[in-house]
Amino acid sequence: MDNRVLFYIMGGAAVAFVLIVIAYIILSKKMQKSEYRRIQKLQEGTKQKTFSAEVLFQKLYLTYIKIPFIKRYALKIRRRLEIVNVDDEYNTRKGTAKILTKALVIIVPVIAITIMITSSNYLLMFILLIFEVFMIDTLIDGSVDKIDNKILKEQIDFFSEIRHAYHEFNMVEEAIYQVSQDDEKSISRQGEKIYEILISDDPEMELEKYYDIAPNSFLKEFAGVSYLTKEFGDKKINGASLYLKNVNNITQEMQLEILKRDKLNYVFQSLSVISIAPVLLLEPLKNWAVHNFSFVASWYEGKPGMIVQILILILTFASYILVRKLKDNGSTGINTKNTENPWQARLYKKKPVKKIVDLFIPKVGTKEYRKVKQYLKDAASPLKIEWLYMNRIVMAIVTCMASIAIFAQLHVIAINYIYTEPTTDYDILGELSGKDAKKAMEITQQDNKILDQFRGKTKTTTNQIKQAVQKLKYYEEASEAEIKQATERIQNKLKIVNSDYMQWFELLLAFVFALVAYMAPIWLLIFQVKMRQLEMEDEVMQFQTIILMLMRIERVSVEIILEWLERYSNIFKAPITKCVNNYEAGAWEALEAMKEEVSYIQFVRIIESLQAAVEKIPITDAFDELDSEREYYQEKRKESNERLIQRKGMIGKVIGFAPMVCLFVCYLIIPLVFIGFTSMSTSFSNMQTKKF
Repeated sequence: MDNRVLFYIMGGAAVAFVLIVIAYIILSKKMQKSEYRRIQKLQEGTKQKTFSAEVLFQKLYLTYIKIPFIKRYALKIRRRLEIVNVDDEYNTRKGTAKILTKALVIIVPVIAITIMITSSNYLLMFILLIFEVFMIDTLIDGSVDKIDNKILKEQIDFFSEIRHAYHEFNMVEEAIYQVSQDDEKSISRQGEKIYEILISDDPEMELEKYYDIAPNSFLKEFAGVSYLTKEFGDKKINGASLYLKNVNNITQEMQLEILKRDKLNYVFQSLSVISIAPVLLLEPLKNWAVHNFSFVASWYEGKPGMIVQILILILTFASYILVRKLKDNGSTGINTKNTENPWQARLYKKKPVKKIVDLFIPKVGTKEYRKVKQYLKDAASPLKIEWLYMNRIVMAIVTCMASIAIFAQLHVIAINYIYTEPTTDYDILGELSGKDAKKAMEITQQDNKILDQFRGKTKTTTNQIKQAVQKLKYYEEASEAEIKQATERIQNKLKIVNSDYMQWFELLLAFVFALVAYMAPIWLLIFQVKMRQLEMEDEVMQFQTIILMLMRIERVSVEIILEWLERYSNIFKAPITKCVNNYEAGAWEALEAMKEEVSYIQFVRIIESLQAAVEKIPITDAFDELDSEREYYQEKRKESNERLIQRKGMIGKVIGFAPMVCLFVCYLIIPLVFIGFTSMSTSFSNMQTKKF
């Protein structure tokens, strides 16, 4: 019966196979005669048979935006590349996938190595993994910054070609169109966009839109000058075209900016690595010290070593952030953070959370409220005051809970070390021999039996421990001195085991750390304000260049100059915006109010010249020294940039080297020296006791 069933099954399968073959032949013949064949032939010429990186990156992009964690970074990169690529979806996706793939290729092996190195220390592993996830932001920002720098360098050649094309056509829009035909360069897409703006029905409105998405301020200046020249016409100044002279001024500004960025990158590229290195050296240094000097094992494996590890990690984390802020402070990068609906805004909308946060936010109109708002303005922070206090509260809560968890873990580590430490009566250099290590662990196991017996009993006496030791089989033939020594040793261990629990002062410390974390966002804003103050001179010199470009253009007024200064300002944006808003109520009074609000002398002089141009003299006469002393200001700008880079480099070195110094001094030298001397004195005391 079974053979017959098997025969039927095989026969049925054969018949089904024959039917499928017949159906395939019939369908193939029909397809040859249909439109399908024609479409297939058309596709054959477009299909690429070999490997294509272009197609790979397009597929990777589609994969990345489906993965929850990686999607955040993909969208962040995309927002910045959209600005550079100007509506080029293909290149935007390709660039996003390319940058993200490079970051993952670097970070994934680092995470794997971290897990292998810190497999025995879960706390350190957890902190390092969080730290390395944070590093992805830096890798991504660095990759996108390279694209920004590349387009900035392309602008030098672009503007040079504009000069030649303008001589040929003598029309701004035609010159830009001609030079923008090179599709291989990223700057060509920006040129095409500017050309479309100039020939549009409402170029002024389109120009305002472009100002919001331009990759850098120099393209904004170029677009604005091109529009003004097309609108009001060009003129000759000392036999030279004013438009080309302005383009030359922008080129000189770009050259200074490129040199500044290159020098900053050179100064800070090694500092970033140096500030991170200590967290990767913690375990190797610890293993080397314990391997060569076994007397420090108790320090590294116990509570003191863990505390120093945590302090170094915190210091490294803080140094890394400050170095990054210090390096990026002067860049013209676009802020890509979601400032419309971030997690702070979504959380703040919940009524219970809003009520709690509002208790911490100072009342509107108070001195504290004005001070915090001023910090946010001066630091050019995209945060609202509600979001800032949300950050402060969340950081305080997380720090408090993490501190309590770490203190609890430290007690567990201290007790576990008592139970696992090989017990010896002397200290040696190097590791224990196999025989000594075996004997030391036997003693530890015997001690653990007594510890388990009396653990939690704080009123245990010496006699009780002595009696328990004498009952152990291991000490049956031991002398009275050996039993006494074992009793004292176990009693010391028992004191640690019974007293190592959460103390009141540790809870107090957790609240102190939470207070520090609560203040950290404010301190970071203050740091950013201080660093931005170093950029004041550079920004004022940029204002001088903008005024130099505008002052000889027909129909340009003081109000137009102020609008341009507001558009390109960073540090002085708040007072200039206030002046522009109040300008119609009274030009002189608005400028006077701005002069009282700022204290930087070079900017005050610009304001005074603008006041003179409002009522007394033409704009060209008010700023005539800018043209006559152009070379002096250029040299001064170079020297200012040198001093800025030098000061930033000096501050960066102090901050960047702090974790490395702390690593070698606090984590290696001090334990070796202090514990070494203590162990030597203890050994000599034991030797003298044995003699007598």
